[in-house]
Amino acid sequence: MQNPALVLTAYCANRAGIVAALSKAIFELGGDILDLQQFDDAGTGQFFSRVVFRGASDPIAEDAARQALEPVMAQFGMKWSLSIQGARQRVLLMASRFDHCLADLLYRWRIGELAMDVRGIVSNYPRETYADLSFEGVPFHFLPVTKETKPEQEAKLIEIIDSEQIDLVVLARYMQVLSSELSARLAGRCINIHHSFLPGFKGAKPYHQAHERGVKLIGATAHYVTGDLDEGPIIEQDIERISHRDSPEELVRKGRDIERRVLARAVRSHLEDRVLLNGSKTIVFPE
Repeated sequence: MQNPALVLTAYCANRAGIVAALSKAIFELGGDILDLQQFDDAGTGQFFSRVVFRGASDPIAEDAARQALEPVMAQFGMKWSLSIQGARQRVLLMASRFDHCLADLLYRWRIGELAMDVRGIVSNYPRETYADLSFEGVPFHFLPVTKETKPEQEAKLIEIIDSEQIDLVVLARYMQVLSSELSARLAGRCINIHHSFLPGFKGAKPYHQAHERGVKLIGATAHYVTGDLDEGPIIEQDIERISHRDSPEELVRKGRDIERRVLARAVRSHLEDRVLLNGSKTIVFPE
């Protein structure tokens, strides 16, 4: 990229003049704003923004942009990040027996749809579980988990995350609960996919439970992982209508489709710096 765009995300207590100050700083830097989105949360009094800009004539170096923006950020007490648009993040994929989300993410990565580098795959099932999937060029780590071995395996997982300098962990139907300590360590950079129903069905065979209760909608939710099981900030959701004609097996088939697309959209939004945490919620700026 001869003149790459930069993506600025920022949030702070809302007050007058923030957008004007940001725009002025970018203009004085020689930048041209390509996209600017903002949200004022009246409930929390917080201001959120995502700005995409590039040099109007000459490229703007990331370090130069940071130096120019720092005084504005300090003036408003902003928490912010700056990245090159399209820069590939280092991602670790984790899965268990069901491989539909894992296969989908690998496909989207290989065709260039997701700006990421898959640095490894971790599973509590052996490699032969995924005999039909190609992991060419991607290290596979088999970390079987029991109640007794969980601390040891999480320590090995942390070693992988640290050694590979992982930016994002994706639980692509990884069916082991992460400890509160590991969840806290990965706050804001670990995404999980979860079947979501009304009413909620927990435990084994949720689609079979839904069928027995005669639900009319099934869905899935992608969210950031926290110490509270399946209650982290929601990034993406989707639903599909079903009827009495659908068998449990058909619900499972439709559920797989929903889970794949919801997780992929959530991962894409994160990779493109479109997601900002807002307490127990998220702000997700659209494309």
